[in-house]
Amino acid sequence: MNQANILDAPKMYPQLRCKSEEIGFTMPSDLYIGTFLKTLVASKPEGNFLELGTGIGLSLAWMLEGMDKNSSIISIDNDQELIQIAKEFFGEEKRLQLICEDGEKWLPKYNGNKFDLIFADAWPGKYSLLDKTLKLLNVGGFYVIDDMIKQPNWPEGHEQKANELIEILETKKDFTITKMDWSTGIIVAVKTK
Repeated sequence: MNQANILDAPKMYPQLRCKSEEIGFTMPSDLYIGTFLKTLVASKPEGNFLELGTGIGLSLAWMLEGMDKNSSIISIDNDQELIQIAKEFFGEEKRLQLICEDGEKWLPKYNGNKFDLIFADAWPGKYSLLDKTLKLLNVGGFYVIDDMIKQPNWPEGHEQKANELIEILETKKDFTITKMDWSTGIIVAVKTK
């Protein structure tokens, strides 16, 4: 098996990678997390999805590719420049709501439908407001985080925070979790009750 042989990348993926390099974006999501998210999203027809940390839109492209026509996704980032780039690429996408706001402010005030998958790729929803974020999942919903293996761009002390987060997730009685030493280090938690 050759996991690098990926035949179903989103059409705009190469342009997003180029744009990422052009602006010097140093936190692009790994190709493998993209394929993984696409697969998970495809398992939830008419799903409702949330991405915390749009970034330049690499993971978002994969999730949109996996969604059916009756699904919807909210993607949030606090960086106006990145949201503007995402709008240039995804502006015509009717299943998508792009929001430029700090997740720390958005999460506590959200009172809409629960989500079938949350990809927490930012501090809020991962290292802060974790319990609030997990409560936004439907039973059977996926909570996905990446970058759980030490990364070269981690600041001093971040490895300790990542380890503490893993320990917290391991104690959640209403979730089943799988830790994968693959890609950049992925944790998938499924809400069971």
